[in-house]
Amino acid sequence: MHADLLFTGGPVLTPEGRTATAVAVTGDRITAVGRAEVRELAGPRTEVVDLAGRLLLPGFQDAHVHPVPAGLELSRCDLSGATTAEDTVAAVRAYADAHPERKWILGGGWSMEAFAGGIPTKELLDAVVPDRPVYLPNRDHHGAWVNSRALELAGIDRHTPDPADGRIERDASGEPGGTLQEGAMQLVGRLTPAATPADRLAALLHAQRHLHALGITAWQDALIGDFLGMDDPAEAYRTAAREGTLTARVRGALWWDRERGAEQIPELVARRDALSQGRFRAGTVKLMLDGVAENHTAALLDPYLDRCGCATANRGKSFIDPERLPAFVTELDALGFQCHFHALGDRAVRDALDAVEAARAANGPSDTRPHLAHLQVVHPDDVPRFARLGATANIQPLWAAHEPQMDELTIPFLGPERTAWQYPFAALLRSGARLAAGSDWPVSSPDPLQGVHVAVNRVEPGGSRPVFLPDERLALAVALTAYTAGSAYVNHLDDTGRVAAGALADLVVLDRDPFAGPPEAIAETAVALTYVGGERVFAAG
Repeated sequence: MHADLLFTGGPVLTPEGRTATAVAVTGDRITAVGRAEVRELAGPRTEVVDLAGRLLLPGFQDAHVHPVPAGLELSRCDLSGATTAEDTVAAVRAYADAHPERKWILGGGWSMEAFAGGIPTKELLDAVVPDRPVYLPNRDHHGAWVNSRALELAGIDRHTPDPADGRIERDASGEPGGTLQEGAMQLVGRLTPAATPADRLAALLHAQRHLHALGITAWQDALIGDFLGMDDPAEAYRTAAREGTLTARVRGALWWDRERGAEQIPELVARRDALSQGRFRAGTVKLMLDGVAENHTAALLDPYLDRCGCATANRGKSFIDPERLPAFVTELDALGFQCHFHALGDRAVRDALDAVEAARAANGPSDTRPHLAHLQVVHPDDVPRFARLGATANIQPLWAAHEPQMDELTIPFLGPERTAWQYPFAALLRSGARLAAGSDWPVSSPDPLQGVHVAVNRVEPGGSRPVFLPDERLALAVALTAYTAGSAYVNHLDDTGRVAAGALADLVVLDRDPFAGPPEAIAETAVALTYVGGERVFAAG
């Protein structure tokens, strides 16, 4: 039988290494991998792609991403390109001036390092948008910047108490300052107008085009539900899957409402059944255990330090009761759910692993494939537990580098010992842990090649700062495997993530072979072609 599609003339990354130079595809499957002999499968109707020395590898998969909010932000007040307070405020002014019809100014993506202490004030917004409410989550979506009008509409004043899962930043006189952290975001976020179903579907398809252009063929959406004013993307996925416009393969992580307990589990079962169709499967539950280090809400075993290096009374926040978490996870595991943990601080990581251990003890071995995302601070005692428990380390490599948010808002408040425990990619690998990789877009760039660059170099692309914990660097092949086979594993897409006969033809062609150049040049690599099931979904230029 002749192949429908034939790649030839370049290196192919297979599970055995870069030994093949040709791949044949028939229908949606890879039918042959080899060298010159594979070219014999070419027929009169075979499409032949000359790799011309470029690398062919499995399609990238993002194990933790938020495409619909990212797509919405791109269509609203997008602040992700601003690097200073002045540029950020100017971008808000420009957007507000260009959209006088908008009753709310929505969007986000501002950088904490652009503002003193990572905390912008309401006065900066009041100066450019005095008459309409403004609600702008920051880059990591664990804090929001609001103006006086938004605070007024929400009834937030000096007498408003902090919610249990958040904090209202206040000025020296005790008045709300304009930044809402974690659960306090919802005090204003609940008032913002929801996007329409058409808006959410358009955002999903826009994001999908962007991700395909980066070589991404599948992903795990890390938040299917309502949270802090973010729109539930569930119906957008169901519509796209039903209409055939969902070209990617997507695993959806159903949101665990942290204000409720086990009584929500039957609802999660019903949502799993109702939403799963076509290329969308909702077999995962997302449990957000803590916050982030920059605003001191990541859950730590020992307290944060103050600017003088002295211990404070703050050990961060546990958004789900650690005493009840093992029972929740055990029940979810027994029902066949995968658990996807947001675990950033060392206490949250330990709580997640304790819960997985309890589920294993109660239910025995299973194929639910739990994974822990972010893993900024991991106590050395917990590193070997990942392999022992079969818990995948879901890493966001772009964060593992010296940059202002790390150097100014994190390291001083962790101290030298815990700083050395950050993003222990190589330590996890040496201990036998399986690595998956993702971006957390729109928190950071969804470009896998940018993430691979940092995983290998522990330096930002184009950065001049020192290497961040050089012993934790990964080999290029290992980093690529995390973004392909590793993420395919947590996405339960076992016939993807590898170039092998019988696997689905989810493939990407790069514009060069990054193995042939220096590690410092990895980020210069771009995607030339992307295929899902043998169908081309992106071509550069």
